[in-house]
This record gives sequence, C-alpha cells and structure tokens, in this order.
Amino acid sequence: MKSERPYPKLFISKKGVRSIQNGHPWIYSDEILTDDSNLDNGCLVDAASENGKYMGTGFLSKNSRIRVRILSRNANDRFDEAFWRRRVEYAWSYRKTVMGNDISCCRIVFGEADGFPGLTVDRFSDLLVAQCLSFGMEQIKPMLYPMILQCLESDGVLIRGIYERNDNLLREKEGLLPGKGWFSIAGTRDYGETAAEITENGIRYLVDVENGQKTGFFLDQKYNRRAVAQLAKDRTVLDCFTHTGSFALNAAMGGAKMVTAVDISDTAIKTAKANALRNGLDSKIDFITEDVFELLPRLAESGETHYDLIVLDPPAFTKSRKTVTNAERGYKEINYRAMKLLPRGGYLATASCSHFMAIRDFEEMLRSAARDAGVSLRQIEVRQQAPDHPVLWNVPETEYLKFYLFQVV
Repeated sequence: MKSERPYPKLFISKKGVRSIQNGHPWIYSDEILTDDSNLDNGCLVDAASENGKYMGTGFLSKNSRIRVRILSRNANDRFDEAFWRRRVEYAWSYRKTVMGNDISCCRIVFGEADGFPGLTVDRFSDLLVAQCLSFGMEQIKPMLYPMILQCLESDGVLIRGIYERNDNLLREKEGLLPGKGWFSIAGTRDYGETAAEITENGIRYLVDVENGQKTGFFLDQKYNRRAVAQLAKDRTVLDCFTHTGSFALNAAMGGAKMVTAVDISDTAIKTAKANALRNGLDSKIDFITEDVFELLPRLAESGETHYDLIVLDPPAFTKSRKTVTNAERGYKEINYRAMKLLPRGGYLATASCSHFMAIRDFEEMLRSAARDAGVSLRQIEVRQQAPDHPVLWNVPETEYLKFYLFQVV
C-alpha cells in the first residue's frame, strides 16, 4: 500500500506535464487545473498529471504567474534541513571545482540552476549578498542563510555578514515587500561597512553592495573581461557602457596604449575613476560622461577613427518579449556605429545580457549590422557567462549572456 503524501496535490494540464517532463521547473497559473485558494502561499505542493501521476514537488506562489516552482521530481525527497544542506554543499563544491582558486568573488547560488528557485547569493570577499525573488524561498531563508555561512566556514571561509538586496520590483509579483539591509542572525543587525574590496583578474575594486546595481557588481563577465585584456595590448580602446570601469581596467592592465571609458551615468563614471586610481591605471584611461547612442555618431562625424578595439557591454535593452523588436534596433544601432568606426583589422567585443534577446536573433542582428556597415566579421570567439552562473540546458532562462569577439575585415 502506498504511503500517503504529506503535501497537497495540484493537478496540471498536459502542457504543464510536458514542460516538467522536458526538465523545466516552472508550472504556470494557466496550467493548474486544481483550485488552490485554500492553500497557504509558499507551501509545498505535489504536482500531478490529470490521471494522478506524480510529476514533482515544489513551492506554491499564489500571486505569481509562475504558480509552482519544482524543487524535485524524486518522490522520496523530504524537504528538511538535510535536503537543503546537501543543496548548499553541492553548490559550493561546484564553485570550487569550476572556479578553482578564483572563488573570493563569485556567485555561490544561481537560482534554478542550483535548485534554489528565485534565490541569488554572491560572494564579495568577506560579504555575501542575497536576493530572494520567490515566496517559498523567502519562508526558508532563516534556515538557509545560516546554513550557507556554516558550509563556507567549515571550508575555512569566514563571512562577516549577509546583505539582502531585495529592492527588486519582481518581489511584488510574489506578494513580497521590496527592501534592503543586513540579514539578522542570532540577533545581530549590523555587520559593519556595506562595502568590500575584491580582486578580479588581478584588478581591485571596492564593491558597494548597498547601492551598486543588482547585488553590487557584475560577476558574470569575469572571464570575458580577461579575453578583452588579451586583445588590448598596444591598442587604443573605446569601452562603451563602462559602468564601474571593469572592461576599461582590464584593457589597461592588458597593455592598451590608451583607453576611453564612456557611460551616461555620472555616478558610474565617478566609481570607474576611483577604481582606476585604486589600481594605478588612471593615467591610461580617459573618462567621458555621455550617451553612447550620441557619442558613436559624433565620433564618426568628427573623423575620429583611431580606436582599434571597441567594447559594447550595454545594460539589458529588453526585459520582456514585448520589447524585443525595439531592443534589436538599439543593439543594431550601436554595433553598426562601432563597425563603421573601427578600421579594417580592428576588433569588436559585443554583448547582450538579456535572456529575451535570443542567440539566433542577436547573431542575425550582427549580420545585418555588418552588411549595412559594409564590413565582414571574422569570429574570434563566442563566450557566455562565467561558470559560476551555470546554464541548465532544460531551463533557457539560465542562458542569458551572449559575448562575441570579432575582427572587422
């Protein structure tokens, strides 16, 4: 006789069943066939096919279009502390394997890719920064966060505190309040400065985890920045959308003759200047506060074609499928302008960090921009996010960063 399951059962449509069988962990609200109004938000539920076949267990998010986030398809799993401790240990072990000694600043937890739906945890030296965007994970974080600290401490990594960057409007779709601040453990509410110095690719940065974008610093481009540094020796570099100056600093450290770093944000430029000074590279980098969409045409009109390496690392131009067409126009404009500005034999590094800008669409945009610019692109390398941001092939949402290196011929 089968033992009774401890979790409420939700029946799901054939479409939902196919999605789970294909390995995707999300069940959408229109795929739920059962009335869940009497269930507690964030509770664990079993998903079953229309004929009652067990499909998996996950967190219920009653306010979200993503109604259930599957945690496991193993009916024998029990979602107790031992279960979550294993997941934490697996995530940390994976980072040690793929990052080697390069783990003083890395992503420790990458949401669904690590089996923690909606949760991101980044390490910046002796600080952790967490962002929780799902109701179920919010309920267990008092258990989970100390567990992460214990896992790292057992490996000799001492963390002084966890800062939460939950100032994201996506939380409202989960019925969660936005906000930010220290996560209190054992009654302690203040863990010192909300900044940490990190070293990435031999370059030092002061990361402001309270006010910086997302969790304070974009770790996913770590090895792409190193790839640009390898191309930069003896070149004159234009780094567009420089943000905190990371590509510009890597190019300068890589031996560039001169680097120009551009961003529309005066705050970003001030941060980039401070980072250049911190590394003794301020004499090799010029900083410009200007809109890249205005700068590139202005440079072309002025006849300034002395740049032989241009880096395009814009923010996400689209965060939904509805705006992809407009985003394509934006991507094409900056890539076309950069291709026109570069001399034959010059180099282009170009990226998109939007999941909704599919790889095939991004590549077709690049082909179109090259045709219009009257150039050919010699592909050097195609890259993605660093391996601490793993891609699950059955979860397309985890594959978001596209990074291309070309020679313009």
